[in-house]
Amino acid sequence: MDTVAGLLNQSLDPRQARPAEQELRKYDKQQGFTLTLLQIVNSNQLPMGTRLAGALFFKNLIRRLWTDEDGNYLLPETDVVAVKNEIIPLMISLPSALQAQIGEAVSGIADSDFPDRWVDLIPNLVARLGTDAKVNNGVLKVAHSIFKRWRPLFSSDDLLREIKLVLEQFVQPYYALMLETHKRIEQTSGNKDVLLELLKTMGLLVKLFYDLNCQDIPEFFEDHIKQFMDILHNYLIYSNPLVETTEDSESGILEVIKTDICEILQLYTQRYEEEFRKALPTFVGATWTLLTTIGLQSKYDLLVNRALAFLTSVAKIERHIHMFEATEVLTLLIEKIVIPNMTMRESDEEMFEDDPIEFIRRDLEGSDSDTRRRAATDFLRELVTKMDSRVTEAVMRYVNGFLEQYAANPAQNWKAKNTASYLFSSVAAKGNVTAAGVSTTNLAIDVVGFFTSSIAPDLVSTTVNPILQVDAIRFIHNFRNQLTKEQLSQALPLLVQLLNSRNYVVYTYAAITIERILSVRQNNVSVFKAEDIQSEAAQLISALMQLILRSASTSEKLSENEFLMKCIMRVLLTVQGAMQPFAAPLLPQLVQIMTAVSVNPSNPRFNHFLFESIGAVVRYAGAQIGISGLEEHVVQPMLQILGQDITEFIPYVLQILTEVLSLQPAQSGLPESFRQLIRPLMAPVLWEPKGNVPALVGLLEVILSRGASVVVSDGLLTPLLGVFQNLVASRSNDQYGLELLEYIFYYVGHEHLKELSKQVAQLLLMRLQQSNTDKFCSRFSLFMYFLASTEANNLGPAYAIFFLDQVQQGVFGQVMTSFMLPSTLKIGGTFNRRIAAVGLTKLLCRTTEYTTGEYSSQWAHALDILVRLMKYNMAEEHTSVPIGLDLEELSFGSSFSKLATTAAKPLDPVPDVKHPVQFFNDELKQLAEKFGPAVQQLLQNLDAESREYLRQQGV
Repeated sequence: MDTVAGLLNQSLDPRQARPAEQELRKYDKQQGFTLTLLQIVNSNQLPMGTRLAGALFFKNLIRRLWTDEDGNYLLPETDVVAVKNEIIPLMISLPSALQAQIGEAVSGIADSDFPDRWVDLIPNLVARLGTDAKVNNGVLKVAHSIFKRWRPLFSSDDLLREIKLVLEQFVQPYYALMLETHKRIEQTSGNKDVLLELLKTMGLLVKLFYDLNCQDIPEFFEDHIKQFMDILHNYLIYSNPLVETTEDSESGILEVIKTDICEILQLYTQRYEEEFRKALPTFVGATWTLLTTIGLQSKYDLLVNRALAFLTSVAKIERHIHMFEATEVLTLLIEKIVIPNMTMRESDEEMFEDDPIEFIRRDLEGSDSDTRRRAATDFLRELVTKMDSRVTEAVMRYVNGFLEQYAANPAQNWKAKNTASYLFSSVAAKGNVTAAGVSTTNLAIDVVGFFTSSIAPDLVSTTVNPILQVDAIRFIHNFRNQLTKEQLSQALPLLVQLLNSRNYVVYTYAAITIERILSVRQNNVSVFKAEDIQSEAAQLISALMQLILRSASTSEKLSENEFLMKCIMRVLLTVQGAMQPFAAPLLPQLVQIMTAVSVNPSNPRFNHFLFESIGAVVRYAGAQIGISGLEEHVVQPMLQILGQDITEFIPYVLQILTEVLSLQPAQSGLPESFRQLIRPLMAPVLWEPKGNVPALVGLLEVILSRGASVVVSDGLLTPLLGVFQNLVASRSNDQYGLELLEYIFYYVGHEHLKELSKQVAQLLLMRLQQSNTDKFCSRFSLFMYFLASTEANNLGPAYAIFFLDQVQQGVFGQVMTSFMLPSTLKIGGTFNRRIAAVGLTKLLCRTTEYTTGEYSSQWAHALDILVRLMKYNMAEEHTSVPIGLDLEELSFGSSFSKLATTAAKPLDPVPDVKHPVQFFNDELKQLAEKFGPAVQQLLQNLDAESREYLRQQGV
């Protein structure tokens, strides 16, 4: 315990964190280690930092090692049983900071074990509920950590069965506790300490209300809807000076409860409106009152956001729009709710100055930040959708009024113009505005005219308030789709100039908008080409790099502003080959940034755009930089990152190395640095993170394409097949195993695989028999067609049959009938279907087994499948790899983050066959010439539809 606690303590120091974590992971599967971690978390003798580090490590260990993809435990069975016995009472007794982490671990365990392998979980929780509010709160936190898993899930029979089981065991005690807690709150309204604890209980009960209703409204809740709604209404309007916080920025328990109630109201409006309809007007009225009386302090921001989201959901329903139609109501909504929540507050100004990156992330149109402005904008847009002309006319009166205030005294009344800009944008754009910009505008408003007269002058003004300059840039950002290429081209130099601003938000918003302008597409084609920005590209990249390096005091500061790096990436993707004049000096700068941020990779979005930028330079200028330059500036620094085991960077580094090696001419062989890398790439520890697998496979494939002979001569073929064996045994990685196997057969060849191919075939057949899935069956079928389609290294249709029949004569025919043919039409993608069509054509037309031999009885059925594959699934193939990057929806975690700039073409076993239908026709005609009447007889066994198709093709 002392050793583990010491390592956890070291992990708190950034300089020792990585080696400490690596040392801790050596204990991962040792019996008793998980219980030691829980003892540390529970020890009052240890510092809180050490206990929190233990809770975090325990949570992550559960995520990594509780079960494999098939649900089998990866930890010792005694530990599994002990953890489930001890974790609930432990969590209930912990301080809240630790409860949050252990709660995530409970949620992870419940994901795999509840309800079937943790049957006593809910009875155990219910048995602990009583009169002690602190114990009750611990129990309810555990329950919430389990039930909140349901919120984002798609409905399924298993999920609904789990919820039904929970409701049967939990809902009655839950309801009784809610009634009792409500009663005790009313009785103890003057005792602050007791009241706070009881309000925490009510807050957790409200969270659980949402959990239990998130998939469907349970019958119990429907039967008791009045009682539940009365309690929710009570706490929506509840106030008590004793428990109100004095802080302006920190939400108190009442704000949290009211926020969660508004989420429930939105859920019921959207999903259970029929059951909720009677209570709806009462809650709408209470919400109006709340919004018109609540303060502007930031502690209320999330509550205001959720309250407005509820009103927006009501406004979406046609039969409820009458609640908002009266002129006096509309005036009230705009004056008392919309405008106050769109007006810039002092706290917003402070954030603009003191935390500019957070200001930008919250402010960006299309972001998911829960701000007052975003919610007010969404509400106003919904009102415009339902009452177009009336709302537009009313809002424009306020817009003009604010502009007049500004014109009277620009220095003093700049906030009036800021509000006018937001109001105008809110009614000018129709519907939801995404990261792609405004798609539809309000026809009653002249967007371009407003920009020209009221917004554009602020772009070039040297005296205007920087917030108004940001408003002007944002206007271009939001309405870029409504501006012509000529107008955007005129704006670009102004935006480039604003990169020289000394204001963080101004230059960052300029970079964001430049990036978005360069990403504008029409008919799925980029509007801006290399020639449009070629003359400014070097200056633009230089300015952006200087802005990034200006913040280089720490790795965290260096990588703080992902928007600048994203703009660099977009410029490089736009200029492509035209980057050559500045690519050579840029590449080492980018790699130096990579090395610097590797110390603490704190911003995954920045890191992704950084590696995309490196990938773009390598891809489009790598040939000019040369192999020796790439070896010095890219390969060696990347190998150092691999050696340091920087987990977040490994998938990216592997992809960049793959791109570098792909530039090497195939005939020039394998560079020594990559030869030395092969054996380390097969180390099992490197394959444990799921995100590494696709990149590792990709690099091994390109190594095979350049150095298959090296793999054989260095005795690495057997370990490489061991990698395949592990991959193909995994349901989540089997496709990568079969893809790697294609490269092994294609480049290594049958001669070197003679002694091993039978074992490979046995492994695949065993997987088909014992653990088959539709996905595996389709991918296995494609692999067999791959073998049949290519003539490389003595492969081909005869070899494909031999490959399986060497296990047992006649197996190929059984596999073809039972697995391959039923899966053929499920093979996805034009590229893959072409391989399948060619492979199946060769099997049917070039092997005696199918033309006259033991499998000839399958010929007609197989040809029917082939005809259907060609008839319905052969669309025009696009072999190029386009880079139409739109990285707004990036998510980061254990999954693989693919670099678009290093996307390689898949291995094509039949590059000479561009038209599989024509190839099939030619093959069938040759077969007919060879066997004559026998083939005609086989064709007569086809179904009528296939015969007609062949007749149309001239066969």
